[in-house]
Amino acid sequence: MKMILLEDCCDILDSMRIPITASDREEGQYPYYGANGLQGYINDYIFDDDLVLLAEDGGNFGSKEKPIAYRVSGRCWVNNHAHVLKAKSGLNIDYLCYSLMFYNVDGLINGATRQKLTQTAMRKMKIPYRVIDEQVSIVGKLKIITKIIEQRKQELHLLDNLIKARFVEMFGDPIMNSKDWGIMELGDLTEIGSSKRIFEKEYVSSGIPFYRTKEIVELSKGNNISTELYITKERFKEIKKQYGVPKVNDLLISAVGTIGVIWIVDGKKDFYYKDGNLIRVDASDKFNSVYLKHLLEFLIVGYKRSMSVGTAYGALTISGLTKMKVYDIPIELQNEFAIFVKQVDKSKVAVQKALDETQLLFDSLMQKYFG
Repeated sequence: MKMILLEDCCDILDSMRIPITASDREEGQYPYYGANGLQGYINDYIFDDDLVLLAEDGGNFGSKEKPIAYRVSGRCWVNNHAHVLKAKSGLNIDYLCYSLMFYNVDGLINGATRQKLTQTAMRKMKIPYRVIDEQVSIVGKLKIITKIIEQRKQELHLLDNLIKARFVEMFGDPIMNSKDWGIMELGDLTEIGSSKRIFEKEYVSSGIPFYRTKEIVELSKGNNISTELYITKERFKEIKKQYGVPKVNDLLISAVGTIGVIWIVDGKKDFYYKDGNLIRVDASDKFNSVYLKHLLEFLIVGYKRSMSVGTAYGALTISGLTKMKVYDIPIELQNEFAIFVKQVDKSKVAVQKALDETQLLFDSLMQKYFG
């Protein structure tokens, strides 16, 4: 396949960018773009065209899921964190975008803390050369698949909203207590705690999996995980005998960094978990775990808002969870809600499978057309 330099098939409009500080930006109607997409709206524009924006610094370099290039059209402002490219005659603008979205920039970017794709390096990037009719045909196929992927994602979003709507319908707003349930503190109804500290010197290459926030986030999505850390079976047995370990239907909640991700322990394998990063909520006879998970997801959103300082969150704490106000809901109603969630989850599994298959098709076509 013949390749063509980016500088030969595009007009590079970086010199037209005008840096503007946050304090100087005034709210308006025109999109304001940066390395990874829309940053907001301001009251002026410097471009009015069909363009491809390619991350210069702070981009999603190396990601297989988040693109480093995207399309914009019409009046807009672009900051100096994105290169601005206009396709020359004979190059379809969408073809250009697809060719750059997941471009392998290994060896092109520099910078230890904030990676940067300089204009000099960007000019030497190459994309496959094809006649315009072939470009349009490829773009048409990819757009159809992209639309299906977005539809599948929207279906999953709507199913999640359906569960939330059913929760509010059955129990009312968990903050406002619109149905006047009896209120108690979570710590009065169940045990909340963390784990016995495991030191770095105790990690081994195989044995009992050791989970951190990273693993809990993936498990909460139903994904398979590749365990990186382990403790010995002997150490696990010792901890289990002295301190206990999470049981089936206990909740593990991420407490630092990515706050509020909840996994219901499924009992499929023995594991241990990192203290401080994760908090365990005991599956007591007062709660159905599925109900409690969705209740806490509501409550933790409010907790994060109350703890936020600028863009940073304070950690979720055991004491914070212990003092959270929860309703005294009959277990029969909790179980009814859990049955509803189980039915919706079946639909989500089917949609997710279709999404994964469509994503694989998209990835294979991107590999075929752009390498």
